Amino acid sequence: MKRVLVSGASGIVGYGVLRALRQAGQAIFLVGTSIYDDSVAPAFCDVFEQAPLTGTPEYLDWLLATLRRHRIDLLVPGIEIDMYHWVDHIPQIRATGALPLLNEPSLIALCKDKWGFYQHLQAVGVTCAIKSSLEQDFATLVAQFGLPFLLKPRRGFGSKGIVRVTSEAVFQSYRADIGTVLMAQPIVGNDEEEFTISAFCDASGGYFASMALRRKLSHDGFTDKAEVVDSAEFGPAIDELCRLLRPLGPTNFQFRRCVQGPKLLEINPRISSSTAIRTAFGYNESAMALDYFLDQRVPVQPAIRRGRAVRYTDEHIFYDDGLHL
Repeated sequence: MKRVLVSGASGIVGYGVLRALRQAGQAIFLVGTSIYDDSVAPAFCDVFEQAPLTGTPEYLDWLLATLRRHRIDLLVPGIEIDMYHWVDHIPQIRATGALPLLNEPSLIALCKDKWGFYQHLQAVGVTCAIKSSLEQDFATLVAQFGLPFLLKPRRGFGSKGIVRVTSEAVFQSYRADIGTVLMAQPIVGNDEEEFTISAFCDASGGYFASMALRRKLSHDGFTDKAEVVDSAEFGPAIDELCRLLRPLGPTNFQFRRCVQGPKLLEINPRISSSTAIRTAFGYNESAMALDYFLDQRVPVQPAIRRGRAVRYTDEHIFYDDGLHL
């Protein structure tokens, strides 16, 4: 029986991974962790462990002890901060007998700062990169990007913290943060033409399988509604990015469709928030990762069922005398 730990199990990525692994048709012992003791996480795993905050002095010792106690084979980051923490401690994690599901360390480092990532793409002439700037002069940015334009956090994920600049007054409220915290970008495409593509990459410049969704975002920056679409139009851009960056394992590419072709919003070098939706349509990247990294079985492109997904609020009930599923 394979034994898997998933962090951030109280969040949409974490419990999405747990649910996907439950549907993999294999005997898997699942450990879910979260800093919260009152979340939905215990509903989706065999054992729940409450974690200290990532990055605190006691976190690493707690993690290593938990991996040893449960004899974990594979650990999957369900939150971004864990990915960044684990990549700095791979030898200690591997010493427990567990394998962390992490992308290429150089890509993880590159994606941590969107400005540095943009500079790297620009330097090598990637055509799908969106023009970005650290300029602090309003008139210069309007001349370059038009109005409105965006101020986007250099660090972070989803659409959290993005400011839509519609006037100089709005701009001046954030001007001091441009450069250190924020960077400027034009608005490309529109909200109806945003796409999230997952590819299972081979670290050699290619990928084994992929799936594309047209999506609409929630206010929290996660996929709220999605429709399965053909990924062919994004193939050349993903091919170019894979040749350059050589990702490994589950990798998420986000694009806007434009007249000039797809433009890259960002790369998440990990399993993303749409993973449960992808699994429902036949693309179970968590199961692929289990097979590939533990059993060296190469993923194949699955048949993708067509349709659409809508997320909604639901409840999970925990009775004192038992668990209601």
